[in-house]
Amino acid sequence: MKYKVSHTTSYRYEVGVTFCHNIATIKPKNMLGQTVLSYNLNVTPSPTEISERLDFFGNTVTRFSIQKHHSVLTVTANSIIEKDSSLQPNIYNSPGGQNITLQESLLALQNINSELLDIRQFILESILVAGITPEIKAYAEVSFKPNRSVFEAAHELMQRIYTDFEFNTKVTNVATPIKEVFEKKKGVCQDFAQIAIACVRSVGLPARYVSGYIETLPPPGKEKLVGTDASHAWFSVYIPEFGWVDFDPTNNQIPKNQHIVIAYGRDYYDVPPLKGVIYSTGMNKMKVAVDIRPADE
Repeated sequence: MKYKVSHTTSYRYEVGVTFCHNIATIKPKNMLGQTVLSYNLNVTPSPTEISERLDFFGNTVTRFSIQKHHSVLTVTANSIIEKDSSLQPNIYNSPGGQNITLQESLLALQNINSELLDIRQFILESILVAGITPEIKAYAEVSFKPNRSVFEAAHELMQRIYTDFEFNTKVTNVATPIKEVFEKKKGVCQDFAQIAIACVRSVGLPARYVSGYIETLPPPGKEKLVGTDASHAWFSVYIPEFGWVDFDPTNNQIPKNQHIVIAYGRDYYDVPPLKGVIYSTGMNKMKVAVDIRPADE
């Protein structure tokens, strides 16, 4: 499956900006089962400096600065992505990975090698997945039992979050603590991913945040409106004897071709689409438009 992805972020500044420095994390990953066929980043006004590199987690980030007065900033990323999830390892074809228990996994994670040392950083609390409460741990332990398969437990956790939490765009923001999200049982995909990550880490397993996109379909008989899609997020659990397995609690499914991966991090704070600093006063207004559709449309 080939997709065209367009992601535009625009800022309007009340009194203008004299200098800004930004980091964009919006280039999809080249990885097994996902190929970036083309990618173009347009920044208006033209940056004074711009460079691309890999960050600590292996994500592509673009740094740019604008050193002249401007009242509007527009950043647009256009990509064509080819997806073939059949090329990726399948947990259902791995008896060892599918059946390894929590107790066995915790023992395996005690081994000291370079790969596991890198993975074990995803067990620690992070900026937005911090202050894991006893209530969150108790919620996790309903699924994660010592002699139960980690895959089975993580799959059930995904289903429970899908059932127990309400998708609501008006009750949280990027800074809402996980404790508050858990108490309200309301939020968006970012919140559900981070609640899941907190649960997995509370039992001693590595979990990471995945930022990306998901293809959405219009209601039957309706045309798809341009720019009405959104960024998406889900979580990934490391299972010894297999590797990372992704779970999408917002949609209650294991991601396949319809999920496009941009970046991995400890939580949203590591991989926001755009962040930066500006020299300015007054208010500013942000607008985001995302469009994902088959490349042949």
